[in-house]
Amino acid sequence: MARLGFTRRSLAHVTPATPGRVSGLTAIAGALLAGQLSVAPVQQPGVTTTASRPAAVPLASLDPAARTADPAALDARLAGPLANPALGNPAGLVVDALTGAVLLDRRSDVPTAPASTLKTVVAAAALTTFGPRETLTTRVFYSPPAAAASTAAGAAASTATSAASGGTLWLVGGGDPTLTAATGPAGYPAFARLADLATQVRNTGITQVDHLVADQALFTGPPTGEGWRDSYVTDGNVTPVSALEVDGGRAAAGATGPRTTTPAMAAANAFAAALRRYGVQVNSTEIGVLPAAGAIDAASAGQVSARQIATVHSPPIPLLVERMLTYSDNDLAESLGRLVAHARGLPASFAGAVSAVLDVLRELGVPTAGTYLADTSGLSTANRIPPATLVALLRTAVLPGHPALRTLLTGLPVAGFSGTLNDRYDSADARAGAGAVRAKTGSLRIVTSLTGQVVDVNGRLLLFGFFAPVEEAGATRDALDRVAVALASCGC
Repeated sequence: MARLGFTRRSLAHVTPATPGRVSGLTAIAGALLAGQLSVAPVQQPGVTTTASRPAAVPLASLDPAARTADPAALDARLAGPLANPALGNPAGLVVDALTGAVLLDRRSDVPTAPASTLKTVVAAAALTTFGPRETLTTRVFYSPPAAAASTAAGAAASTATSAASGGTLWLVGGGDPTLTAATGPAGYPAFARLADLATQVRNTGITQVDHLVADQALFTGPPTGEGWRDSYVTDGNVTPVSALEVDGGRAAAGATGPRTTTPAMAAANAFAAALRRYGVQVNSTEIGVLPAAGAIDAASAGQVSARQIATVHSPPIPLLVERMLTYSDNDLAESLGRLVAHARGLPASFAGAVSAVLDVLRELGVPTAGTYLADTSGLSTANRIPPATLVALLRTAVLPGHPALRTLLTGLPVAGFSGTLNDRYDSADARAGAGAVRAKTGSLRIVTSLTGQVVDVNGRLLLFGFFAPVEEAGATRDALDRVAVALASCGC
């Protein structure tokens, strides 16, 4: 019986791959090559294209002639781990990446809550929509005092601003939640810094402004989503969605604990502090919208239109996607969803983002029947998506037709080594999965999930998704990890 484009032995919606071109190593090689296999840039407010990266040497692939697992043997191998009471009655799907053969299917066509495994969807949408060299840009504009309007107009062609007193600075968000107030040594990837913006402002000769206005107008709609718990912000899971955030709304870079409930205002205050450190006095901070060119802004006492004086750029979008997947970054997931919506001419809101990412899935040939999404981070308990849809998306990323999607695979946490799997697979009965399982994790009070890839004992690349309808706890995570280990160690 065909379901969601799958048959019992194949994924019918995807053209079979050329032998020898699909494997876990091939997927990594494709990600390395993505720097030269670029998508035409999509120029949007806040999105900037940077210089190309050098090509990389591809890695060897797995043997396409390796024996495919027998579904009955694999089912028997996983029966015990899947029957663990800690998992409730989990749904699951395992397919062979090369052939698309379905090796295990437990209600994979029934929509279920995905939790953060949903981030693979917004990852695919962002990687498909934006080129590999595009970045998110935060900008600063300056409006001189009304009394200096004629002088400013006469000097508009100049790249420098004479020593100035008064006027307004506009901090315009481009949807980059990794913008940071940190001043210490930069990590990798290097995030955009308020200190660099402040330096550029001071270098124009400005020493004092009357107003610093934070503009978060790129995103619209409510800042929190349907099905979000009231405690998400106070627990530090996410900040209310804004096009202008600093350190994801945290009190400081890398801080844990509650997030700010007013991220744009917090960003304005953090930028004001940075400006003061560099010798620019700020008299007040507020929220507003940058006037259109040629407009008069009544809120700024009739000041003339502003001109841009400073910019900073995020890491390239594929690196942001990798970070989002590896660390399950909710702020990045919601921001990227809205940026995809904006690029496609839809409102940069929860509704627009959901519509945009599902449109991308359909364009990629991934079935979406039965899917209902309320956000793009997976935080909403209202989200429902068939496990088969998420596994089909992974297979689309593995196959050679969409090289931009390789970053979706390289961004998956590695068991026992990185991201949300860093502290897992360290027990005696799970250690065999360390370094072998690459998967996106998910956890809500109604589901614990894991979806990703593994190479089995036979040398076949397998794609899987497991969804346990129980709240995550230590026993639940361990039980789910043992399922993945059983899959990896199967020579079925």
